[in-house]
Amino acid sequence: MTVALTGKRIVNTRAAHQAKTLDALLHLQGAVPLSYPCIDIAPPEDAATLDTTLFNLAAGHYDWLTLTSANTVFAIAERLSLLDLPLTSTAFRTAAVGPTTAEAARDLLNLDIVNVPAQYDTENLAIFLPIIEDSQVLLPESDIARPILADKLAQRGAQVTVVTAYQTICGCGGIDIPHLLAQKQVDAITFTSSSTVTYFLERLRKEEGQLDEARGLCAACIGSKTAATARDCGFAVLSIATEHTLEGLIDALDTYFTHATQAGKHS
Repeated sequence: MTVALTGKRIVNTRAAHQAKTLDALLHLQGAVPLSYPCIDIAPPEDAATLDTTLFNLAAGHYDWLTLTSANTVFAIAERLSLLDLPLTSTAFRTAAVGPTTAEAARDLLNLDIVNVPAQYDTENLAIFLPIIEDSQVLLPESDIARPILADKLAQRGAQVTVVTAYQTICGCGGIDIPHLLAQKQVDAITFTSSSTVTYFLERLRKEEGQLDEARGLCAACIGSKTAATARDCGFAVLSIATEHTLEGLIDALDTYFTHATQAGKHS
């Protein structure tokens, strides 16, 4: 536990089914996690396309299954369960954008060997993937995913099949953050994707929360893209995780509050 985070009230904007891990890490540092799910996932409008793709994956039609988020893994696992369709890692190779996604693939899809790049982002995943000309790559993603990874893999000669695994929607439930903001009872907000930023503001606006109060707080972000979205949305104080993991996010928060405490002592 570090002194810097002790008693700090930190908003967790992750989906409800993912929030526990970050909550636990915050608790370990003495912080007070404030659960405010800003995203949730729903099945795609065209589930038949996803189902056909998953049957083809199980049948060995693809060389690679490429996973860009734990939410993708969760959505695939839910669909495979409904289809009563098991996967075997001998039919294809698996790559994940980072250790959290890889762990989800092992736990939820029973895939033992998951390849992870040294740096946890889509650009490095595209470079890292050891594909050859005409490799068949399955890329299941959110309905709002940007085509960066698919384009880069295609440029390397891969035959990329992109399929919508889930829809990203606004979350609900959790703690009354608008009230806590009004009472100045929030110290920082965590964002793990660009969608958590945009849906946080959408949800807060619907619940008549104080947007300016929120934008004045530290926004702790995983990754430069998430940070860029936060900056574009008006957050002026950013703390960016050097390592794109939840542990890296905790380190970013610790660094921010350590510096803030030291600056306060010298002011």
